[in-house]
Amino acid sequence: MISTQGSPQTRDDAVPNPADDAEVAVVESAEPAESAGAGPVTGATVVDKPKGRRRVGVLLVVAVLAFLIDLGSKLLVVAKLENHAAIKVIGDVVTFQVIRNSGAAFGMGQALTVVFTMIASAVIVVIWRIARRLYSLPWAIALGLLLGGALGNLADRLFRAPGVFRGHVVDFISVQHFAVFNLADSAIVCGGILVVLLSFRGSNPDGSVHHPAEKGEK
Repeated sequence: MISTQGSPQTRDDAVPNPADDAEVAVVESAEPAESAGAGPVTGATVVDKPKGRRRVGVLLVVAVLAFLIDLGSKLLVVAKLENHAAIKVIGDVVTFQVIRNSGAAFGMGQALTVVFTMIASAVIVVIWRIARRLYSLPWAIALGLLLGGALGNLADRLFRAPGVFRGHVVDFISVQHFAVFNLADSAIVCGGILVVLLSFRGSNPDGSVHHPAEKGEK
């Protein structure tokens, strides 16, 4: 009887068969990473990275809006309220009064104007670097608020008296027993809170999401 190579009648166990190698490779690749009967490795994280387009445009739009609203409000209150009596908005709890602030947000660090100017500049650079890999819409909004607020206060430090890098920021929203601040400060705080919430949810600027892997049954 004449049989083809590799048939049961003529096959020599000592001679390797390419078909067998292919079958072994398929079986090995199909085996799970964990041992039989053991669940997935604990402590591992699963990363979901959806595809999409970059959200730099959203970041820029939010930043420009935050900056322009802050700038417009400062120009208005300086022209109408500076050197005038405070305007009551909600009784004595919330009032409008113009204060020139040489420190950081909410009047902190009065003697560190130049330092805070440098910090604001560094924040802007960091945000712009992150924007190159920005695919998440919520992150774009958060970073846009941070960027717009930082630009708003930085503009005051650069162009207002007493001089470049030493300019005093215009604050006008006064909350009783709290502080006097502006809309740029509010944008920075809102953006910071959103960043914290997104981080707790495992969301990343590039659109990926980290979440703990579920522990399998043993």
